[in-house]
Amino acid sequence: MNSGKSILQIGRDLDINPKTIYNWVREHKKANNIPIPGSGKSSVTDTSIVKETQNDEVKRLRAENKLLKQERDILKKATAYFAREVLWNMLVIRFFIKIY
Repeated sequence: MNSGKSILQIGRDLDINPKTIYNWVREHKKANNIPIPGSGKSSVTDTSIVKETQNDEVKRLRAENKLLKQERDILKKATAYFAREVLWNMLVIRFFIKIY
């Protein structure tokens, strides 16, 4: 609250939804009898900021989801590759055991 940064920027820095931070600030002000502008009614700018940040969060989560799917697919391919390698090694070992 005293850093000079906006709640939106603090939310981005901490990877916390700014609406959550707004709620924390509101509760802090209530607990310390600090006047709350709008007295419980959110202004148009507050609502638009929250919607904007929710859109940003959706974009971030979609990008993260895409990355996680790519990582999953790579791990699936690696698992299949190593499983074939292990199977091949087991077959070779069995073949040599039968020969000797």
